[in-house]
Amino acid sequence: MSAKSGGGVPRVLHLQSTFAAGGKERRTVELINAFGSRLAHTIVSAEPDRLDAADGIAKGIRVTLPPDFPSLKGTPLPGRLMKIAKAMKPYDLVLTYNWGAMDAVMAHTMFSEALDLPPLIHHEDGFDESELKKRKRSRTWYRRVALGKSSGLVVPSETLEEIALVEWQQPLGRVKRIPNGIDTKAFAMRPKPDTLRLIKHKGEHWVGTLAGLRTVKNLPRLVRAFASMEDDWHLVIIGEGSERDAIEAEIDRLELHDRVHLTGAVKDPARVIGLFDIFALSSDSEQFPLSVVEAMAAGLPVVAPDVGDIKDIVAEENREFITPAGDEGALSAYLRDMARDFARAERIGAANQAKARAEFDRDKMVATYRRLYSSAMRREF
Repeated sequence: MSAKSGGGVPRVLHLQSTFAAGGKERRTVELINAFGSRLAHTIVSAEPDRLDAADGIAKGIRVTLPPDFPSLKGTPLPGRLMKIAKAMKPYDLVLTYNWGAMDAVMAHTMFSEALDLPPLIHHEDGFDESELKKRKRSRTWYRRVALGKSSGLVVPSETLEEIALVEWQQPLGRVKRIPNGIDTKAFAMRPKPDTLRLIKHKGEHWVGTLAGLRTVKNLPRLVRAFASMEDDWHLVIIGEGSERDAIEAEIDRLELHDRVHLTGAVKDPARVIGLFDIFALSSDSEQFPLSVVEAMAAGLPVVAPDVGDIKDIVAEENREFITPAGDEGALSAYLRDMARDFARAERIGAANQAKARAEFDRDKMVATYRRLYSSAMRREF
């Protein structure tokens, strides 16, 4: 029984690099909703103005956001790290996410014994733009030291699992690979044509993507790859972020205003992703993109670059449409090829849907996380 919660509902502190509506944030929300009233949550974002993902948290769940908590950004001097460590003390479990929260991980390792801090589990979902081509040696060393007293390091992909074991030199027992999961039944429901502010008209076909508008997603590349598709095809980009102006500039340059649409973020992707006919990604880097699993559960074929675990995630029938990483010409050609053969696209989509249901359903993921978090707290919930 937790001394901090006094036997009541365990208090969980989430220290996020950002809480914008991206893949790792949607997974966090999925878990918060699944755990329901059995946990109370406090969410801190290193980018305090990026809290969009919180809109998906179900009513009635105990969530404090944003709390009074030291900034996760700054020089990792001992005094600042001590303040972060002291702020962890009232909780039963600390969950940290990505590089943006690594100072908090270091604070925990430095002061956990002196302050009798709660257990900490770190989650890594990939790398920001500064480490796309080559990982920074300074960050590798920092991670090795900072993760030294964590109760677990969760990664979604085989690629990240190998990096954690080899480059970050984490012991095998600390690294936990948990594939992302979703409510596959919800994504299988057929959406209404007017679910988005954008109406899908009869005779139209949509290439769609669901992504934060960030540099690493390289969405101007997707706009260029789409440009040569037939006039009855539209490109629909669902998401929000700092690269919106760059994407719009590419749309302007190619004069595609009537066929490329930026809809902004959506609260419930399950209600809209089924409007797409083809799901596409153009990212420079991914690990285990939740959006690909969501598209599969909706019965869609996927055209995407061979980054992270994407080729292993999709069904075998879909793998020939996974392009070499960074090959814009192949991305364009594969989109056109998929669009020309509706029967084949439908077969691939059905195979993807079957695989999503068999391997990536939410219930399995939730059960695995529950066991991990319960074990760290030494308390069932």
